[in-house]
Amino acid sequence: MTPRPSKITASRSKGLLTIEWEDGHHSEYPLAGLRAACPCAECRGGHEKMGGGGSPDMLEIPLVPTGSIELEKLEGVGNYALQLVWKDGHSYGIYTWEYLRQLCPCGEEH
Repeated sequence: MTPRPSKITASRSKGLLTIEWEDGHHSEYPLAGLRAACPCAECRGGHEKMGGGGSPDMLEIPLVPTGSIELEKLEGVGNYALQLVWKDGHSYGIYTWEYLRQLCPCGEEH
């Protein structure tokens, strides 16, 4: 079972989303990387290209420049995910805890 975050913060000036996990793990995500890895159907090229949510193979898809990387706000989605709302209005990607853990740039196995 994927651990849940115990604290989530975002710094617009640093361009980072930081998550402290229940199991003590610390993750720092560059906002540009999170926007490029947006899991929504629009950003992944349509529903036909959507794979199993949170698959590490998703990171093998070429990440292309997208709209704004300025974060407007964070919203919780139930007890399982985070929705990022970008300055350009894009808010379709729902980043599950599992997906965020897999995206962690620390290089450790999760």
